Amino acid sequence: MVKVYAIALALGVVALILWLFSATLAENTGRVSWDPATRLGVGGKSAVGAMIGFGMGGLSAEFAPIDLAWPAALGIAGVAALLSAYWVRYALRQSEVR
Repeated sequence: MVKVYAIALALGVVALILWLFSATLAENTGRVSWDPATRLGVGGKSAVGAMIGFGMGGLSAEFAPIDLAWPAALGIAGVAALLSAYWVRYALRQSEVR
């Protein structure tokens, strides 16, 4: 299962880097169609956050000092993914308020 968490974390980080790169490129060239926030919206941001949260939560649970069985680590990874997606949505609401 460690490989699954590592792949999810790597894909999430690569997606985040690509998101930032394409958003910067869209902003600097004036092409709104390239902006991932316009194309993918809140759901896309939440998916990237969930992938990163799933990978980080799973790896943290697998390498915890207490010996957890793989179903417990998978559950922790799932909770981390849900919390990460929620945090992204919460942060977006807070940034719109200001």
